[in-house]
Formats: sequence, C-alpha cells, structure tokens
Amino acid sequence: MAKPLPLSGLEVIIIGAGFAGLTAAIECRKRGASVTLFDSAASRRQLGDIISFGSNSGRIFRSWPGVEEKLDPVCHHSDGLVFRTYDDEYLCTQTWDAEADWGKRFNGHRGEIHEVVWDHALSIGVDIRLGRKVTEYFEDEREAGVIIDGERLTADVVLAGDGVRSLARTIVLGFEDKPKSSGYAVYRSWMGTDKLKENPLTAWLADPNIDHHVGWLGPDVHFLVATLQNGTACSWVLTHKDDADVEESWSAPGYVEEAVKAVEGWAPVVHAIIRATPEEKLVDWKLVFRDPLPTWISPKRRIALIGDAAHPFLPTSIQGASQSMEDGVTAAICLELAGKANVPEAIRAYEKIRYERVHAVQQTGVTNRDNWHKADFDFVRKNPESVKLPRQDWVLNFDCAAHTYEVFDKTVAELRKESS
Repeated sequence: MAKPLPLSGLEVIIIGAGFAGLTAAIECRKRGASVTLFDSAASRRQLGDIISFGSNSGRIFRSWPGVEEKLDPVCHHSDGLVFRTYDDEYLCTQTWDAEADWGKRFNGHRGEIHEVVWDHALSIGVDIRLGRKVTEYFEDEREAGVIIDGERLTADVVLAGDGVRSLARTIVLGFEDKPKSSGYAVYRSWMGTDKLKENPLTAWLADPNIDHHVGWLGPDVHFLVATLQNGTACSWVLTHKDDADVEESWSAPGYVEEAVKAVEGWAPVVHAIIRATPEEKLVDWKLVFRDPLPTWISPKRRIALIGDAAHPFLPTSIQGASQSMEDGVTAAICLELAGKANVPEAIRAYEKIRYERVHAVQQTGVTNRDNWHKADFDFVRKNPESVKLPRQDWVLNFDCAAHTYEVFDKTVAELRKESS
C-alpha cells in the first residue's frame, strides 16, 4: 500500500496562473494537496516577449520531470552579453562561465515557457479553471476562500498570485494599495527576423548558428536585443524615462516613431532594429512599483500573497520571475512541514523565510538600471567590469527548497517565541 503524500487531505486555492501561481500549484500538488487554480483570463494566452530565469529558478524547472527537455529548444543559448555605447562603440562582453557550477539559466518567450509549465501542472493533476475572476477574499480561523461569480469557494489556504494589481492585497493591508509609476517605461517586442535579414545593418542578428545578446547604453536609456531559435526570433526592450499615469493601464500598443524618438542620436543599427519591427508586435509597457508591504499574509494567516502581488520587480533585476517561483516552492514546503493542522504557522514561516531575501534582490533592479543609465563612459573604458551585471552567488547559487527544509524548524521556533 502506497504511503500517503505529506499534503494529502489539504485543500489549496491558488489565484493567478502566472509563474508564481503555477509553481505553487505544482509544488503543492506533487506533495499530495488538492489544488484548484483560478485565473481571470478566458484562455491561456501566448502573450509577452522574452523572460529570464536565473540558475536559482532553473533548478526548479529541472526538478520537474520532462520540463527541461521541453524548454531547451525554445530558449536562448548565447555565450555572453555584449555591451556597446549608444553610438555603437564596443565596451566589453560579459560571459557566464563563472556561473557554470551554479546551474542552468532559461531565457525565452514568456508564452512558450509558460505553456510548458502549464502543461506540466495539468499533467500532475492541478485543476486549472479559466475565466473565473475573484471579486472577494475571506477567511476565518478554520478556512479561507474566495467569491467567484457569486459562488463561495473555500479551502484550507489561499495563495494569491494575482499580480501587481492584486485584490488580495486589500485583505492583507486592510486598504486598497494602488500602483505607482516607477518613472520608467519600456518599449518591447518579440518578432521574426525576416525584416532584419533585408538590411545589411541588422542581417547579422538572423545568423542561424549563433544566439546574439547585445546591449547599447546611453544616458537614462538602454536598449537590449536578443536572438534565438536558430536566428528566426528576435526580442528587444528599450527602457527609458516615462512619468505617465498608470491608474488605468500600464500596457498599451507601441508606436515605432515614438520608440525611435527615445533613441534620437543613437547608432543607426539601433534605429534599424526598431524600424524593422511590425507595429502590431510593439508594446509600450509602463514600469510600476509599490511600496514594500509590511506583511504578505492576512490577519487570520490563511491567505498569503506570492509573486508580483507581494513584491513587483523591475526588469533590470532579472529576478522577478525567479523570485516568484521561489515563493511557490517555499510556501508548499512550509505547508508540508507544518501539516494541515498548522496552516497559519506555515504561512507565517513562508513570509519570514522569504521576506528579507526578496527585498534585498528587489533593490538590484534599481542599482543595475542606474549603473547603466548613469555610466561614465571614460570610466567604463578603463573599467569595463563596471557595467557588467552583478552575478551574486547569494542570488543565483541558491536552492530555495533545500534552504526551506534547513531553516523551517528554527523559523517556527522564532515565531513561537515572538508570539509568547
């Protein structure tokens, strides 16, 4: 007779089918929990452009049978990131050789990577229900739940990965917490390379034998381009200052001429890449942030925020999705170790284990951006290391599962002492 899995009998509701929600669902399900995941989208959409997962989250992908093999063909495999000035002077190349022992990175189209993870969640029995928008969260000492289309649904715990405009934040904070402009926005695109092949300035990007990754840096602006999938796909992002109101929407159609204006006076190759972009493939994405929350968990400790709902990241951290996945793994292991009878303690432990690490990693998004946007090129020419991305051991060479198992008992003991 098979031994029951540790979370057998635990009912989990997860809101949001992003990488935080899917990771939490997979990790809870593989430990035996009954998992229902709700998302407001009517269908699984192939949206987005390039997304990066560091070796810290790469090890999570690799722990899920068959996922690595499905991700490899669609991911980016460059040997390094080439840095150039806005007028196309070569500065340096950052390689990833020193990270070889830390694990594997996965960078590719958000929608394609999401589909692989989505399919894995379904294959292990996660119940995903689309077109279901939460209108209310609630909890008491015994259970938590949500109201969807007037239906009251309950579980032992609710993990809310409902994004930067999270409704669940209201129950955690006791008031509505609106997003704010970060002062920056990005034009971003994912496109084919046919137009790039037609221009001698850009034809090199469509090389079927090499995945390119290049960044051009200028005052308060940077432009990154990556190619992948045998030279057939290209993704670029242009980060620039923008104080637009984000009250209604932070994503809108982009316009080629407006993007070109953001790099006025820049190298012709940058203009050529932008002008080769089909306008329907261009998005104007306002970067929003929220002040750090004092807590991610509800008063009765039956509802926990995960992912962007808890801690939005700037893209220049290159860790937003990875930290969301770490949330999902950590929450599932805390529930496993605490058991069904101690869900509130598990939720408290999840927050305590994750909180300081997440906020430290969040700050790298600001420092990385400022390092590029305020670069003194005379200094950089003499010190090329100064523009390379910091690749800290404590961020990337990190096993969140092993760490949670290691510190859980000590964390719980500290929490009990604080409460006594």
